[in-house]
Amino acid sequence: IVMGKRASQRKNVAMLDNEDSDSVSSNASSSVGSHMQEPGVDEAQADKGSVLDQSLDALYEKRGSTREKGLEAIIQSFNSSLQLSFVEDKFATMLHQCLNSVKKGSAREVALASHAIGLLALTAGPGQKAEEILKESIIPLSDALRNQPQATKMSELLECLAVNTFVGGDEPEQTEKSMQIMWQVANPKLRPNVATPKPVPSVIATAISSWSFLLTTLDSRALHPKSWQESVYFLSTLMDKDDKLLRIAAGEALALIFEMGSLEKFCGDNKTPPPGEIPTEDDSRKTVHIHGLKNKVLNQVRGLSTEAGGKGSAKKDLNNQRNTFRDILDFLEDGYVPESSTKIGGDTVHISTWAQFIQLNFLKHFLGGGFVMHMQVRFFFLFFFFF
Repeated sequence: IVMGKRASQRKNVAMLDNEDSDSVSSNASSSVGSHMQEPGVDEAQADKGSVLDQSLDALYEKRGSTREKGLEAIIQSFNSSLQLSFVEDKFATMLHQCLNSVKKGSAREVALASHAIGLLALTAGPGQKAEEILKESIIPLSDALRNQPQATKMSELLECLAVNTFVGGDEPEQTEKSMQIMWQVANPKLRPNVATPKPVPSVIATAISSWSFLLTTLDSRALHPKSWQESVYFLSTLMDKDDKLLRIAAGEALALIFEMGSLEKFCGDNKTPPPGEIPTEDDSRKTVHIHGLKNKVLNQVRGLSTEAGGKGSAKKDLNNQRNTFRDILDFLEDGYVPESSTKIGGDTVHISTWAQFIQLNFLKHFLGGGFVMHMQVRFFFLFFFFF
């Protein structure tokens, strides 16, 4: 099952702060409605609101360290409770100030601002605000990815782009545009006329994980094969690298491609001869190429599932690699997907596809300590996991 997005109608919406908070999503409000009636909660919410307002004001300061502290406080607030009223009232102001930090801030400020924008999109949920976030942020995020190579900053920029597109991208073309930006980070040779330093393995791993996260939202029929030809070959080369997290990201991306049944599109061959038509020599050559690539991937996965530890290998990382590639091997050889479940409050989320596995792990990583709160309260996530 490859999960898609909920469609929403988009109109030309002016980015104006709305001081009327009565239109906060009724779905989300009903989830926390019982708590809103408790004595003292209104005052607590007001206190949180004043802290957020002060943190937002800090983003106007000239001193970079002051802006960084403001962003840290915003992130902490968004992770501790769902800031629906604040987003309703201050959405545009927060977005614009965070984008200013992305454009002009230090590497640390850019990383913090990127994470804050992603949290803003997730809190807003699907709809006009999330669509506006994606529209306004995609160019600044793309420019920042091209211009400054710091690893921590680039990883946050990539994850922000992934989250913004996940929530706000209604059309496959929008999603593929973001995926192209991520792919060019992973494989700088694809960038037009730009001499770009090769990113470190951790950044490539984040780019591939973010790319896979967005791929889970697409129907394979909507993919443009010319955009992704030779992708399987590139992912295969990444599994030969020394970095274990990079190997795992590439392996999971390949498992997802196989699950979608889209191997030919990602190998550059999306044409099948009509029934009864004799395959040409070129068709036969492509078939041999794809078959050989499948065997190569299978052999790589088999080797990584049993790899012995070398000098300096961390046991935890090695075990993680072995376990992941054993699961991938079981899937490629026998079609078995690693089923699992995770508790979120009083609900249990059952994972039975690679697409779900990739989505869950990405969101858990991005939200960190705020994952359970967002999953429990925000109806948006329930849509994706069908609980």
